[in-house]
Amino acid sequence: MSLALYMDENVHGAITNGLRQRQVDVLTVQEDGRSGIDDPDVLDRATELRRVLFSQDDDLLAEAKSRQTSAVTFPGVVFAHQSKVSIGTCIRDLELITKLGEVGEFANRVQFLPL
Repeated sequence: MSLALYMDENVHGAITNGLRQRQVDVLTVQEDGRSGIDDPDVLDRATELRRVLFSQDDDLLAEAKSRQTSAVTFPGVVFAHQSKVSIGTCIRDLELITKLGEVGEFANRVQFLPL
């Protein structure tokens, strides 16, 4: 079973579109009617939906670190810096993660792109 992604509000739309063209299951914060919510709420929602969160927001890293330190479970975060990782690299690496990754291997972890 492939992994499903929850796309943070800061993710470039071309990444989401490219993943959809590759049949990756993605849901954006905007499509979920959650635009403008705080980072803890974004991660809570990803957890509720059992989707790995993809973000390009540095502040979300602090939230993930806080949860790791406090032993609060979350389905995982994949992070790519906006100015250091290309759109194409994000699409390629996220496709690999979702099609080859197992749900449990990302739990409570932050995976940085590029792979």
